Amino acid sequence: MKKYFTTVIVQMLFTAGFFFVANAQVKTEASVKITGEVTKPFVLTLADLNKMPRIEVSRKDRDNQEHQYSGVLLSGLLTQAGATMGKELRGENLTKYVIVEASDGYQVIFSLAELDPEFSDEKIILADTIDKNPLAAADGPFRIIVQNDKKPARCIKQVNSIKIGFAK
Repeated sequence: MKKYFTTVIVQMLFTAGFFFVANAQVKTEASVKITGEVTKPFVLTLADLNKMPRIEVSRKDRDNQEHQYSGVLLSGLLTQAGATMGKELRGENLTKYVIVEASDGYQVIFSLAELDPEFSDEKIILADTIDKNPLAAADGPFRIIVQNDKKPARCIKQVNSIKIGFAK
């Protein structure tokens, strides 16, 4: 009888331990995949972003309050991935677009040319801070900020992928 209870207790502990391990949340580092029509696709983490040249842009929120966002120019990330930029962005390459997707499936599209500094002075960044603080969980950890858009619809929150494609 004593052996039976010992066996039952061991089985219960094993089952409880397995249940705990099976239900433990694995914390993964936040990242953005940059893929598509590029020569060097890569995965960008917060640590990677913090090592890059940063820029600050001002943007009003829906309540008309001015905020300072800090991050990296989207054009710089695309150049690092080997997207067609600069003098190579002509002819058929002008039909390329960038689709940015959020964790909830929300997507926005930019033409590749509107992101290229040789075509536009618009400041579009992948931000990770607002007013010198990390983005709120509902907004980040990565967010696209389009400095001069009149509406914030393309300031996409919780960015998890950036893909370059051809319009056909």
